[in-house]
Amino acid sequence: MSVNGKSLREAFGDEMMLLGKENPDIYIVDADVGKSCKTLDFATKYPGQHVNVGIAEQACADVAAGLATMGKIPFISTYAVFGSMRMVEQIRQEVCYPRLNVKIACSHGGLTPANDGASHQCIEDFGIMRTLPNMTVIMGADYYATRNLLRKVAAYDGPVYIRFTREAVPFVYDETIDLEIGKAHQIYDGKDIAIIANGDTVCYAKEAAEELQRKGHSVRLLDMHTLKPLDEQAVEAAIDNIGKIITVEDHNIINGLGSAVSDVVAQKGKGIVRKIGVQDHFGESAPYEHLLANNGISVKNIVSIAEKLIG
Repeated sequence: MSVNGKSLREAFGDEMMLLGKENPDIYIVDADVGKSCKTLDFATKYPGQHVNVGIAEQACADVAAGLATMGKIPFISTYAVFGSMRMVEQIRQEVCYPRLNVKIACSHGGLTPANDGASHQCIEDFGIMRTLPNMTVIMGADYYATRNLLRKVAAYDGPVYIRFTREAVPFVYDETIDLEIGKAHQIYDGKDIAIIANGDTVCYAKEAAEELQRKGHSVRLLDMHTLKPLDEQAVEAAIDNIGKIITVEDHNIINGLGSAVSDVVAQKGKGIVRKIGVQDHFGESAPYEHLLANNGISVKNIVSIAEKLIG
């Protein structure tokens, strides 16, 4: 399907070219996936700032941690399924525990690997990464949001996990978008229902919000690009002002965005949350849009659930 947008891995490749030029302390530590993760141009332009460890993801974390102790700002580049699981022991012990300034930049997150199948569809990464102390967890909604967030990540001192898509994602923003780590971006304001989405699901949530608005409903739409630290104030405001929340994510509904929002709701002791996302099962080899729809990540399903909650 033709999409008016770009993949988030392209945003990574493009923004790193600028960051590498601006700051010679920025490195990419590559697990031999330069073509897929869009780091080949960086390696060619800045060979002294690029390390390819080969197909040895755990060594990526080792090398990146060492570079960080020398004052460098390393970005590990690999697939989400490897960056969040194959490397998790090294990330915990060598990056998060000493709180080193290492960025884990992972492409092929969620269901976007599509026909590659369940082995490469990383639906658990947010849950794993957000449980690690000192870790910040981020995913932009589109190409422009991701570029802006990458610039903020490079300036942030501490471990960060940032996820990208393989597939193209429709543009939600333009080049003027300016986001803040840890603060939700409100796209629309409303009083009937709150929709909180992140990453590649924001475009579906936005389209659903616009359809609901055409039907006369007032919708608050939040792009929760930072999963950790979660913008709890934004969630609390949605509970206090609206009381009905739908979360939308390209991740298992267990321990992802929906769970993080539900934690806040539980602490408040009031409010309703309905979670849309991967329904606690592994993926399959199929087109990306088919996989999303199979899990209810669609405009139609968001609108249907919203209308039931609004009553």
